Amino acid sequence: MKQGIHPEYKEIKVACSCGNAFVTSSTLGRDLQLEVCSKCHPFYTGKQKIVDTAGRVDRFRQKYARKGAGEQPQDQQEQAG
Repeated sequence: MKQGIHPEYKEIKVACSCGNAFVTSSTLGRDLQLEVCSKCHPFYTGKQKIVDTAGRVDRFRQKYARKGAGEQPQDQQEQAG
């Protein structure tokens, strides 16, 4: 490797707005302040909120909600009994 052409690789502190902090290496050379990290990001935590302004998600869930395990639809109950 050539000398003098590579940036310095230093340890920096990274702090998130949720309170999570960790140390990593970077060429930035100063500490970072993040808004979202892997501890609080909805994708990684599984607590993703669905923004629904027209009620589409609720209608979808009602329409395709699974019936109870042993229940049969009304059509099949009438034919069976």
